[in-house]
Amino acid sequence: MTETIASLFASHDANANAIGAPDRDWMTYGGLRELSAQVRSELHQFGIGRGDRVAIVLDNGPEMATAFVTIAQTATTAPLNPSYTQEEYEFYLEDLQAKALVIASDYDGPAQKAASRTGATIIRLSANDDGPAGSFELSSQASRAPSDIGAPEPADVALILHTSGTTSRPKIVPLTQSNVFASANNIRASLALTSNDRCLSLMPLFHIHGLIAAVSATLAAGSEISCAPGFNALKFYSQLDTVQPTWFTAVPTMHQAILARAGRNQAAIERANLRFLRSSSASLPAPVMEELQTTFNAPVIEAYGMTEATHQMCCNPLPPRAQKPGSVGIPAGPDVQIANETENVLLDRSATGEIVISGPNVTLGYESNPKANNESFFEANGKRWFRTGDQGAFDGEGYLRLTGRLKEIINRGGEKISPLEVDAVLLSHQDIAQVVCFAVPHDKLGEEIAAAVVLGEGATLSSQDIKAFAGEKLAKFKVPSKIIILDEIPKGATGKIQRIGMAEKLGLKESA
Repeated sequence: MTETIASLFASHDANANAIGAPDRDWMTYGGLRELSAQVRSELHQFGIGRGDRVAIVLDNGPEMATAFVTIAQTATTAPLNPSYTQEEYEFYLEDLQAKALVIASDYDGPAQKAASRTGATIIRLSANDDGPAGSFELSSQASRAPSDIGAPEPADVALILHTSGTTSRPKIVPLTQSNVFASANNIRASLALTSNDRCLSLMPLFHIHGLIAAVSATLAAGSEISCAPGFNALKFYSQLDTVQPTWFTAVPTMHQAILARAGRNQAAIERANLRFLRSSSASLPAPVMEELQTTFNAPVIEAYGMTEATHQMCCNPLPPRAQKPGSVGIPAGPDVQIANETENVLLDRSATGEIVISGPNVTLGYESNPKANNESFFEANGKRWFRTGDQGAFDGEGYLRLTGRLKEIINRGGEKISPLEVDAVLLSHQDIAQVVCFAVPHDKLGEEIAAAVVLGEGATLSSQDIKAFAGEKLAKFKVPSKIIILDEIPKGATGKIQRIGMAEKLGLKESA
């Protein structure tokens, strides 16, 4: 079998349901294959072919799922967060060298303005509200011949995402067709998904978690996925009742919001037919895992993933094996080992060290970033290993526990934020002299971003002024929740500003 996205569902029953949405008719696997052929023809008319990069800015829902799946069978997809500002879109479109941008037919927001400035071809997606969920047509004023009309091959890049790194410039992570194929099948196998399963998709589909764990793994199994228009805790239980899924996957903050409303939705919980619940993208607190299990009378499967691994690396196993609270489970696809944090040497699995991975789902390397590649990859024992930047150790039964992150990235409920990126934005204000962004603990999100700021001489900015400035240039989740204005930022013994421990130094405690 050719290891491509097209081959994930090429042989499934044409009449079987594939893509749905609450209160919408189902698109069958045959319909999804027909849509894929239609999209290929439309993209070729607009001059888009194999290897061309197509950014996608769409709201959550079935059309976003089918747009990713179908466009990736012709070109390279680059889903972007719909909440970005024009300045951010311009950066990402230029950094990606996007040839085209797909937006909704009635959209006239910042992504369109950014595409006009960068020269990307604008392609409009018109959803067919009277047809099956996920059906649409593409239109564009562009009309030219593509450079390559061949079908993507396993080594071609299917999906490009940015990941925050230890520099202010996000790193480009290219994921090949074979990376997506391998990871989708790893997740399918670890969750024992079959054609009898139905997933309720809650995750944003510009994020690796939703694209791979929900959409791609479902298609690999020949099962059904119902795509909600984003997560809404107030609507979750009615969606649970309407869709009757056998599973769903979410980040811990979503699970906590679901639990908060469980008491008044007992009838819906009793009618639910969940085989398991899945959690990933941030650590799931042990008490939350246990409460979910008790509430839904179903196992809670915590998984460990990251963009560079095309999502999943480890996963708690299904019964009869144990799901251990506080553990991210056992290796579930790639080879997972422990390495020395400063030397290219693998350690005993019981040792505490940096978690490293190797396997067909692992990216071949960051794009145009030899420094990051040199720091992140190494050869040992006949394999090429990727350093995750996380620290951990295996227990006697082979379950991995994370003991900390070596990097300074802030993990806000699964959204990764580079503090240096936010530093750079705040420092662009003429009245700010110094700034350091850092993580503060948060009882629901795990971490939140805060900033310590020193104003220029004579400046009179308030914390709200600084937040408003950041909000004009950054997506909402990157705007610091706390701004502390100081005369001097605390420094370490060597005179360096240290992000780690900054919250403690400033007396900032866990917030709600």
